[in-house]
Amino acid sequence: MKVSPGQAFPLGASEMENGINFAIFSQHATAVMLCLSLPGRRLDSAAVELTLDPQMNRTGDIWHIFVEDLPRHGVLYGYRIDGPREWKQGHRFDSSVVLIDPYAKLVEGRRFFGDSKDKMSKFLGTYDFTSLPFDWGENYKFPSIPEKDLVIYEMNVRSFTADESSGLDPDIRGSYLGVIEKIPHLLELGINAVELLPVFEFDELEFQRRPNPRDHMINTWGYSTINFFAPMSRYASSGGGSIAASREFKEMVKALHAAGIEVILDVVYNHTNEADDKNPYTTSFRGIDNKVYYMVDFNNNGQLLNFSGCGNTLNCNHPVVMELILGSLRHWVTEYHVDGFRFDLASVLCRGMDGSPLNAPPIIKAIAKDATLSRCKIIAEPWDCGGLYLVGKFPNWDKWAEWNGKYRDDIRRFIKGDQGMKGSFATCVAGSSDLYKVNKRKPYHSVNFVIAHDGFTLNDLVSYNIKHNEANGEGGKDGSNDNLSWNCGFEGETTDANVKALRSRQMKNFHMALMISQGIPMMLMGDEYGHTRYGNNNSYGHDTAINHFQWRLLGSGRSNQFRFFSEMIKFRQKHSVFRKENFLSENDVTWHEDNWDNYESKFLAFTLHDNLGGDIYMAFNAHDYFLRAIIPSPPQKRRWFRVVDTNLESPDDFVPEGVPGIERTYNIAPYSSILLEAKP
Repeated sequence: MKVSPGQAFPLGASEMENGINFAIFSQHATAVMLCLSLPGRRLDSAAVELTLDPQMNRTGDIWHIFVEDLPRHGVLYGYRIDGPREWKQGHRFDSSVVLIDPYAKLVEGRRFFGDSKDKMSKFLGTYDFTSLPFDWGENYKFPSIPEKDLVIYEMNVRSFTADESSGLDPDIRGSYLGVIEKIPHLLELGINAVELLPVFEFDELEFQRRPNPRDHMINTWGYSTINFFAPMSRYASSGGGSIAASREFKEMVKALHAAGIEVILDVVYNHTNEADDKNPYTTSFRGIDNKVYYMVDFNNNGQLLNFSGCGNTLNCNHPVVMELILGSLRHWVTEYHVDGFRFDLASVLCRGMDGSPLNAPPIIKAIAKDATLSRCKIIAEPWDCGGLYLVGKFPNWDKWAEWNGKYRDDIRRFIKGDQGMKGSFATCVAGSSDLYKVNKRKPYHSVNFVIAHDGFTLNDLVSYNIKHNEANGEGGKDGSNDNLSWNCGFEGETTDANVKALRSRQMKNFHMALMISQGIPMMLMGDEYGHTRYGNNNSYGHDTAINHFQWRLLGSGRSNQFRFFSEMIKFRQKHSVFRKENFLSENDVTWHEDNWDNYESKFLAFTLHDNLGGDIYMAFNAHDYFLRAIIPSPPQKRRWFRVVDTNLESPDDFVPEGVPGIERTYNIAPYSSILLEAKP
């Protein structure tokens, strides 16, 4: 092969006249070798190896080489890198491992998800400079939905359609194309944004590479990133590989946008798949320049710091890592047209290179101020596994929204009947002004949720008092013990009609509370029909019905729950009183309450006022007995219509046009809620 020194930028593999340029950062490397596997070769076949001369092929900390007449696609590539071996200095060089380029735009590995015959698959970078630019269409446009109007549906690409009950062709089950087939379901439900669990390349069989208590597991959630630019290749249809995955991801985004649905990615920049020093899984950063890419404790023999709970912590505020993160995010916006990002364990991004918290983290500010990224939805999960809990205090530059963990906890406590929660419940549904009414922040900087991917499903929240994680291989030690759940009188599955009715009522109560709250509501895939994981509150490793959407249940006895959930979402979308731009004023709400300090009270009623007279009255009764509520007079020339009573059977539990004949009082059943609308 004919080679020349090449150039230091851009990083990664780039097309130039007559060949391909390769550039990779490594500050501490002493030797770098480019490994190339030409089209038609297997991942594990012998590669052409080109040694980079430190005198000719290094500019600053960038190693680079130009290879003439290299094919424009189908080439697999990686690097062998050597350097100092002193662990105490933070180095983890190992020249025997072929490493993935952090800036590789595509990654090739095994072709089929969970294929145990290929569980030791290698992963290598690749590129595609031959495909035509993706056709987004002449009339294509971003949905550009205002934050206050979002309703987010948290979902997993594979689990959404992997089950046979999806009715899809086996070749597209669990794929990006599978999502497209189910857009009608999303539209019927009424949501307008999907938040996709990680879709960056990850190794779903990482637990099976060595004997261990979790070696029966398949990482279905994907919080174990191999590369920050490449879409998950095994979400391509028919085992199509990385180039097909890239194209089909764009097809999915284009179809969702055409349906008016935004795409938010759950991104994991707090750690990678490379694990810890005890059982490392070196694929990229660790072998390229561990001391730069990860936080290292130089006061403890150069051990990796672990604020992620996964063995390593990305050194996010190091200038080189910062630029990698920013480049990755911009790539997903410009190349794949995504609308926003939810940052997993975002408090890690608020730590300095020694792990100490920063008041003004450079990476957080850079994302908020970036010309490309500042137009996106930017959401933090404002905590990490090192105790840096920043709910309501996340550095935000009036841009970052937050997963509101306090909302989740307080809503759970009130609805299940805990004492002393009425005031906190009122604060939550009013937009959590105690947390977010500061500087220029808005109610929509609170992403409200009762349920997320980790923890109980909504059905399990009302069916289990304790977690049941035996299937995870850790003796039940994994997963949170603080679920704030109530099983309604029986642990787990039951045929008791009274218990089942109470559970159904409670699920509707939770959903109604979520949908009438100021802020951005987020619900979990499957809760619309009452999906159960049988009490497993940490189901990341199960590529089974535990996680897979059960489409057959939509058409069975669970259709009533779907109807209620869908109608409630659509009611929110039709009524601006639930979607205020600013925090509620005294003119916006009347609290029908004169005894806020009554610790034993579990009842709350209030009216949201509409300038045009379309007031909405709501009451929540978390007592275990009936309460007769005094209904306020409706606005002039209006009368009250009952839209919701969660105690009633479907379809009477939700009547969109409302039922007239509301008296001066309303007898509200135990553990139920009502919603009245003032109409002419």
